Amino acid sequence: TGYYGDGLNAIIVFAACFLPDSSRTDYNYVMENLFLYVISTLELMVAEDYMIVYLNGATPRRRMPGLGWMKKCYLMIDRRLRKNLKSFIIVHPSWFIRTILAVTRPFISSKFSSKIQYVNTLAELREMIPMEYVHIPDSIVK
Repeated sequence: TGYYGDGLNAIIVFAACFLPDSSRTDYNYVMENLFLYVISTLELMVAEDYMIVYLNGATPRRRMPGLGWMKKCYLMIDRRLRKNLKSFIIVHPSWFIRTILAVTRPFISSKFSSKIQYVNTLAELREMIPMEYVHIPDSIVK
């Protein structure tokens, strides 16, 4: 997490490689509580505009969140948080992520869809946002 610009504009970094393995017996419980934690953290951190950087690199398929979980997250995020989101940057997008977003595009608002950006390299990401406050895990850098 970091900030950019003049105000309290947050950069939220979400590394999918640290998500729990879907084979866990308590997977749904863990993901539900993780979502509630993320939302409560966003509510506290986001005063103005913010962006989310989703780091997809170094993430095995079994750790990627499912379509149902992502849809639930989107629907439960309060309108203010959706409105203040300026961009949702997906770094190292896999074909799976691209496919899920292509399939769900008709079900999400066009305003939200327009905020999604794909970035293939960390060098490309550096051109878009100030990286001095953003921590990229070593496994993704490699």
